[in-house]
Amino acid sequence: MTIPRVRPPLVADERTQLIGWLDVQRAIIQWKCEGLSEEDAHRPVLPDSPLMTMAGLVSHMRWTEHCWFEVLFLGRGQSDNPQFDETVEDADMKVEGVPLARLLDEYERQCTVSNEIVATHSLDDVGKHPDFTSAGATLRWMIIHMVEETARHAGHADIIRELLDGGKGYY
Repeated sequence: MTIPRVRPPLVADERTQLIGWLDVQRAIIQWKCEGLSEEDAHRPVLPDSPLMTMAGLVSHMRWTEHCWFEVLFLGRGQSDNPQFDETVEDADMKVEGVPLARLLDEYERQCTVSNEIVATHSLDDVGKHPDFTSAGATLRWMIIHMVEETARHAGHADIIRELLDGGKGYY
């Protein structure tokens, strides 16, 4: 299932609007991947950024969701998340040989987990991980940050897609 590209209601409570805008950006990431071949999904288009592929970007977004909502907010362990592997730079973007469909499924599942976490906590709750300063932020702050982070990378996905095959479009 794909996250629908639908803006949140013009009048709604704060949580509905925050998650609504985050879901729109998540959906744009998915949309920019529609119809890509495996070769194109893993093809770098920026000479100085060989890991900035569509597949690498989707993987990065999956692990960023995990980082903020499961590790920093809930205080869960980080050992499964390659973003915390200090021995390999950009480990979360190294996805050679991993099918794009699998990466998209994992991203969507992670977004579902993130939304479930948000649904069961107050926006004023503060993160719980004792080892990271960023965990001291409220859930509201983390959601706003994820809107910013996801929108930034949706813009990257837009550019990557256009460089890959000329595909354009907003929304």
